[in-house]
Amino acid sequence: MNVRPSVLCPIDFSETARGALRYAAAIASYFQSPLTVLAVNDPLLVEAAELASGASHLAEDTRREVERFFAQAFEPAAPYVEARFEVAIGKPAPEILRISRECACDLIVMGSHGSTGFRKLFFGSTTERVLRETLVPVLVTAPADAGPMGPAEIPKAVRRIVTPVDLSGGSPGHVETACRIAAALDVPLLLLHVIEPIRSIPAAHLGLPNLEAERRDRAERQMDSLLASVCAVRPEELIAYGEPAEEIAKVASDRDAGLIIMGLHSSPLLGPRMGSVTYRVLCVAHRLVLALPPGRPDTPSPAAPPKELR
Repeated sequence: MNVRPSVLCPIDFSETARGALRYAAAIASYFQSPLTVLAVNDPLLVEAAELASGASHLAEDTRREVERFFAQAFEPAAPYVEARFEVAIGKPAPEILRISRECACDLIVMGSHGSTGFRKLFFGSTTERVLRETLVPVLVTAPADAGPMGPAEIPKAVRRIVTPVDLSGGSPGHVETACRIAAALDVPLLLLHVIEPIRSIPAAHLGLPNLEAERRDRAERQMDSLLASVCAVRPEELIAYGEPAEEIAKVASDRDAGLIIMGLHSSPLLGPRMGSVTYRVLCVAHRLVLALPPGRPDTPSPAAPPKELR
């Protein structure tokens, strides 16, 4: 994200979208950056409107509804940030991605739906489709999160950042982004590496009784090397064992972290980014998740906000 990250917030007029909109507005205000609020009309609805009174009326009506939804999100107070309102026609995910490119957005903020059966509802959702193809970071808000009512509440909502690292080639860029965001929000950062269990013949039967200790030692050395090259202030580190998504969610809950920052990875077998740990974390963590797309190792994060907003 740039020093003044241009923020795009797609809405569908749901309560989940209201929470995401509050986060988008708070972030835009916190970093004094522009905000675009987007609603996408279904082509079938547009066709029906054309037969009735003309599509132009539908676009105007939708824009008024977007403006009303925006204002109501901050009641009883007035909105504390200005926004640009966009109405598009088409399938939601492609239109969100198109507008994000045309508006040169640096961050997309959107909600995921479903407080029960969340895993089933997330896959195939608009959010999941955006995450497949986005070229910019996406902040995904949890369904039950009502969102902050002002920029000063962002650090209170975040509290602590957990950043999982897989010690791959993309880790330095993601860790650097997490370090800078933690510094900008003045919240603690925890770097987490999860060692997955070996699903094969027990190591002892292969004459490798110290395999787990060796894997941990290697991970610690790699973490030390990574932090020495990226972070000016050394964050807390933790190495855990288990299934990555479940361990990430558990650590975030145990440490009262409100934000998880992690990368999106592609899978040549399952399609673009399908089945990654990030998706599973979104299904089980019920926290804010900032998903960073691959190929952006030099992505700078926001500079510190003005002191009066801290």
